[in-house]
Amino acid sequence: MKKKTVFFLLVLFLLFVVFAVNAQQGGYRGPGIDVITIEEAKTLRDETPVMLKGKIERFLGNKKYLFTDNTGSIVIEIENRLWQTLSIDENDLVEITGEIDRNFRRIEVEVEGIRKL
Repeated sequence: MKKKTVFFLLVLFLLFVVFAVNAQQGGYRGPGIDVITIEEAKTLRDETPVMLKGKIERFLGNKKYLFTDNTGSIVIEIENRLWQTLSIDENDLVEITGEIDRNFRRIEVEVEGIRKL
């Protein structure tokens, strides 16, 4: 009976150690995408990753918003799941990450992440 208890405690301890080590590793911590202007973003190819800083001026309908900085404006698309509990108005400075969505008639940014600054 004691052997089973000792074995169980040993397995439990090893599992704890494995999870503790994995929890401390984390993810990538090096340099990433630099913040660019809307003017610069409009010159990029389709599916290019971008990070923009500015304000969401207004809702355009169908998950689309007008996003502006001091160089211009661009339409962005934000899926409902990205909002979670985030509350933003036209006066808030935000940083968005996403990718360029370009076709022959328009250019937009498909937002993959948003954070209030």
